Amino acid sequence: MTSTVLSNQHIVYAMSPDNQPALRVEDGDIVEIHTCDCFEGQIESADQDFGGIDWERINPATGPIYVEGAEPGDLLVVHIQEIQLADRGVMTTGPNLGVLGDELERNSIRMIPVRDGKAIFSDALELPIQPMIGVIGTAPAQGSVPCGTPGDHGGNMDCKRITEGARLILPVNVPGALFSLGDVHAAMGDGEVAVCGIEIAAAVRVQLHLLKGKNWPVPMLVDDHHVITIASEKFLDDAATRAAKNMVHFLEQECGMDKAEATFLLSAAGDLRVCQVVDPLKTARFELPRWIAEKQGFSFSAIQV
Repeated sequence: MTSTVLSNQHIVYAMSPDNQPALRVEDGDIVEIHTCDCFEGQIESADQDFGGIDWERINPATGPIYVEGAEPGDLLVVHIQEIQLADRGVMTTGPNLGVLGDELERNSIRMIPVRDGKAIFSDALELPIQPMIGVIGTAPAQGSVPCGTPGDHGGNMDCKRITEGARLILPVNVPGALFSLGDVHAAMGDGEVAVCGIEIAAAVRVQLHLLKGKNWPVPMLVDDHHVITIASEKFLDDAATRAAKNMVHFLEQECGMDKAEATFLLSAAGDLRVCQVVDPLKTARFELPRWIAEKQGFSFSAIQV
C-alpha cells in the first residue's frame, strides 16, 4: 500500500472512458487529491464581473486515476479519510440559477472566509464547516458525461453525506475505473438551492479499494450511521423512487429479505432525502440506519481494506 499526491494540474471537465489516466495506483493505495473550486479559481472578488466567467471551465474534477486490476463489473470503494479546505470559499447565484432564478434580477457573489472550523457567512453569522465532495465518480462505459451532471457513474451528486469517514461505492465500467473527484464544499444544505454550496479548493485523502463479486445498486454510501442508496433522474420524483427501490434491491441481494418485508422496513425505519435539485439531473438518497442493515445480515467488513 502506497500514498501518492495528485495535483490539481490534472483536471477533466467530463468523465469519459477516453480520458487518459493522470495516475495509476494499486488496489488499496491512498491518494491525496488536490482540487480546484467549482469555478477553477476564476472568482477572486465579490465585485468582479460575474458574466466574465468562462462557463466551459466549471466543475473540474482532478483525475482520472487508474486502479490496477479494476475490471468492468467490479465495484470501487472510496474511503474518504480527510478533507482539508482552503481558507476561502465562494457562493454565487442570479437570474436563471437555482430555485430562485426566476425571481432574482442580478448576479451576486459572496466570498466566504473559512477559519477555526467556521465559515464566516456574514459579520453576524458564522456557520460550522461541514466539508463534503460534490463531484466524484468513475468513467461511464461509453460516451462522455460532463462533471456537472450526476448519474449512475457518480458525478455531480452533491450529496452532503459524501464526507470524511464515509465509504462511497461506485461502479467500475471500464478497465481501471478512471476515478476523479472535485467540487468540494465547505458546507452545503440538502437541495443546494442557490445552485452552489460554499465552493472551495481542497486536498482530499482517499483510499481506493476494489470489491469483486457484488452486484449492488450503486452509487451507494456507508458511514458510521447509515447505509445509503443514491439515484439521479431528470425529475426529483423519479430519483426518489429509484433511490428507495435501490435500497429494497440491496436488502434483497445482500440480506436475503423478501421484497415486501424490505419495503415495510424502509417505510418504518428509513428516510428518503433530497441531495440536490439544481443540476441537469436531480439527486435523491435513501438512508437506512446502519445497525438495522447489519442486524439483517449486511457485513461492513466487505467494504474495508
